[in-house]
Amino acid sequence: KDVGLCSSSTATAEKEPDGLILIGKEDDIKRSGRATAKVDGREVVVFYHKGKFHALDSRCYHEGGPLPLGEIEDIDGQACIVCPWHKFKITLETGEGLYEGVNPLEPSPTPIWQSKGVKQRIHQVTVVNGKVYVSPPDLSVSFDSDYFADKYENNGDVATEK
Repeated sequence: KDVGLCSSSTATAEKEPDGLILIGKEDDIKRSGRATAKVDGREVVVFYHKGKFHALDSRCYHEGGPLPLGEIEDIDGQACIVCPWHKFKITLETGEGLYEGVNPLEPSPTPIWQSKGVKQRIHQVTVVNGKVYVSPPDLSVSFDSDYFADKYENNGDVATEK
């Protein structure tokens, strides 16, 4: 389980000359499994899972649940963060929302995982000299999670209750 491994505070990340935003030390994030930081005013969570770094807006696209407090599950070969509020599943790689659906026309409908499309903004992660950086978001494209990223911009503290 990855629960309870969230960094205790949200850092305000520093911008590097090339535009990348420093999140933290690679070893620290690998050890804790996740870290949060402000990136251009929005709270972003960086996960380290199975040898890879992933970064997403920290608030779930559905109703703004705190993704840093969620568990990571493997669903059909994809690593997903499960929102602790309503159990919405979001792929770490693409930001797609997943759901189990059935084809009612089948004689014995079997639920299969399907995509709702990309709902959660993901951020590009770069690791250089033992430090983890995130690229600033490209706001020319919008995602469902932008609403909650903006809503919690001034109060980005991860809430444990709804």
